[in-house]
Amino acid sequence: MERTNRPTLDPLDLKLLDLLQRRGALSVAEVASLTRLSSTTCWRRIQQLENSGVIKGRVALLDRNALGLDVTMFAQVKLATTGRDAIAQFEAAIRDRAEVLECYTLTGEWDFLLKIVTRNIKAYEAFYLDYLSRIPCVQSVNSSVAVTVIKESTALPLTA
Repeated sequence: MERTNRPTLDPLDLKLLDLLQRRGALSVAEVASLTRLSSTTCWRRIQQLENSGVIKGRVALLDRNALGLDVTMFAQVKLATTGRDAIAQFEAAIRDRAEVLECYTLTGEWDFLLKIVTRNIKAYEAFYLDYLSRIPCVQSVNSSVAVTVIKESTALPLTA
């Protein structure tokens, strides 16, 4: 059984991570104040979390609708064959497509699940017809339109 080398996180690390994932625009001084650390200690701990790969990056979360990206689609993709070459070919074809926000391999009937964001249904149709359906190893695609967002979060469930 393969084990990954995960860094050991103490309750303070988890508190820092939870604060940073929910309020990433805070300065180090503000994070230090909220966690009752000195700014230097807080900065060092954040640097350690970044260097260990626990913090992958810091981003601004944008409102898709405010930017005119009004359609979210979920596409289940089945490949004609599921050998390593076909999977690698599909992954390479999808990886750099800006409209594909997330791509997961699946178990079961479908091989991949894509989360796709476009301006409108016509834009998704163009992506599907001009690109997705033309990837040579793709056998079929089942697309669903997300109608209402009930919950959307990037915050991971952290517990001490």
